[in-house]
Amino acid sequence: MLSRKDPAMDSFNQLVEQYNPMIHKIMHSLHLYRNLEEFYQTALIGLWEADKRFNPEKGSFTNYAYTYIKGKLLMELNQKNKDETMLTYPKEEYWETVQDHNPDTPFDAEILLSYCHGLTEKETKWVMGVILHDQTTKDLAVQENVSVSAVKQWKIGALQKLRKASELNHAF
Repeated sequence: MLSRKDPAMDSFNQLVEQYNPMIHKIMHSLHLYRNLEEFYQTALIGLWEADKRFNPEKGSFTNYAYTYIKGKLLMELNQKNKDETMLTYPKEEYWETVQDHNPDTPFDAEILLSYCHGLTEKETKWVMGVILHDQTTKDLAVQENVSVSAVKQWKIGALQKLRKASELNHAF
């Protein structure tokens, strides 16, 4: 089967070649450093749309293309920022204020203790307090008569050891 060349595509490829430096300059001016290929594709779409919508009676194509491409990139950047904001997780303090709607204890103390093998006594207190008794870091600090910072260290140690144990179990 013979392939036919699309003259519009040839003309667009020439347009891309001509305006490629401008596209890169716009991207640089917007300080884009992540997802460059994706933003470049967005800029090409902007160039394509500018070419299709351009009215020569309203001014020069270069100015129109520059404004159109920059606007397209800014809209994409804005959308990406919104998406990232929606995917941001709240800080730990937020989760301490959220009420648990499942009052039943999902873990049996004996089963939970079996996961604590290899943890220090204080790290085990953190695991049991947080998971079994739904205590906050502050609650544990008051109960154990230590600083909140100390309880956070127990947490860090416990999580590191539990992750390491989990990785070892997955290796087999």
